[in-house]
Amino acid sequence: MKALIVVDMLNDFILKDGALYSGEQSEEIVGFINAKIKEFREQGNQILFLCDNHEVDDKEFDMFPPHCIAGEHGSKIIDNIDVVDTDKIIKKRRYSGFFGTDLDLYLREKNIKEINLVGVCTNICVLYTAADARNIGYTVNIYRDGVATTDEAAHEFALKEAENTLGCNII
Repeated sequence: MKALIVVDMLNDFILKDGALYSGEQSEEIVGFINAKIKEFREQGNQILFLCDNHEVDDKEFDMFPPHCIAGEHGSKIIDNIDVVDTDKIIKKRRYSGFFGTDLDLYLREKNIKEINLVGVCTNICVLYTAADARNIGYTVNIYRDGVATTDEAAHEFALKEAENTLGCNII
C-alpha cells in the first residue's frame, strides 16, 4: 500500500501575507497537489497532511521568524487544498515529519511501505522527511511538479540530493 504525504501546505507558507511565504512557486503547485489527492483517494490510498505546528517560544524561531504557531491562522491548511475527515493530519515541530510524531507508527499500522511527497519547502521539510523515511526503509517518491521552495537553486539541489544520496525517485 502507498500514501500521499502533503507537507506544510499551510497559510503561513502559501499565502502572500504568511509569516514565511514560500513564493509564487508554492501557489502554483496547489492544482497539482489536489489532482494527486484525488487520484490517491480514488485508488483507495491514504492521504496524510504534515503540518508545522510550533510553540510560541519555539527554538526554531532563532533561525526563522515565528510561523505556524499552534492554534493560529498561519498553522492551518490552506482553504483550497482538498482535505476530508478520513485524511490523517500530523502536527510536527521540526523539519522532518518523522521526528517526534507518530508518522512511522501510523504508516506501519496501515502497512504502507511507499510514500509519495508533495508540498513545501523542497529543501527543508520535504527533504528531511524524505531522508528520515529512506533511513527507516520506506520507498520514497517525490513529485517534481508538486514541490516548491523560494530558492530555485536550493530546490534543484534538494531534488538531486534526494535522488542521488537518499535513493528517492523523483517523478
